[in-house]
Amino acid sequence: MRILLSNDDGIYAPGLNTLAKRLAENPEHQVFVVAPDRQRSATGHSLTLHKPLRVQHIELDGKIKKAWSTTGTPSDCVKLAISELLDSPPDLVISGINAGPNLGADVLYSGTVAAAMEAASMSYPSMAVSAVKAEPAVFNVGAEFIHNFIDIFMQFPRVQRGLINVNIPAQAAEGKVKGVRVTELGIRLYQDHFEKRSDPYGRDYYWLSGQAIEEGEAEASDVHAVKLGYISVTPVTFNMTDHQAVQKLSNLQALNELSYSRP
Repeated sequence: MRILLSNDDGIYAPGLNTLAKRLAENPEHQVFVVAPDRQRSATGHSLTLHKPLRVQHIELDGKIKKAWSTTGTPSDCVKLAISELLDSPPDLVISGINAGPNLGADVLYSGTVAAAMEAASMSYPSMAVSAVKAEPAVFNVGAEFIHNFIDIFMQFPRVQRGLINVNIPAQAAEGKVKGVRVTELGIRLYQDHFEKRSDPYGRDYYWLSGQAIEEGEAEASDVHAVKLGYISVTPVTFNMTDHQAVQKLSNLQALNELSYSRP
């Protein structure tokens, strides 16, 4: 199987390299890596349109077939890899393992999920993988799980342009993972805080920080499962249409009679 790996933490990130090495150990896999040349977290699904993308061959440890770094975003990496860098299309695209969780509303901001979503939008089987703790033991658990999960994933009927979002709990650091739960996206909003600072020239700037709000999550959510020590497996689709609202709006007589030109 030809597997393309990417991420948003950068080409040398431990999570990415742990997963790449583990998958490449399997003689049935050919592993290719295309990842940003530096940290690109929280870039969402952005693309580089107003400057050139530069690419560099990179030598990574293990039995990885080929690896490249790019100056672009995670979405750039996947699009460029499939369109230009690989000599034939991948069978599977995996983004991660990310240092930090991507739960609930995180998927709206995550470069990790965006890379997988880019592949899904191109109709390639894809998954995003994240770890609550950025520790070698947690990355090892995540890599082993993904290696063993691939066969199930590839045989399971997938929603068109959908992906699987996987999160590895912090308890993996102590070998205390309770199991696997198939979940729905939680809420996981943030209590944002902008810290106002001044540069050496006296000019003000702001630094965003904050904490996730994890109270009130449904028991079926990824947030709840990971908090309890389960690996969460969440099917996600990029079709965000509210179908109930479509029906209700379509039946509004006032909308149908609304004027849209000046008399």
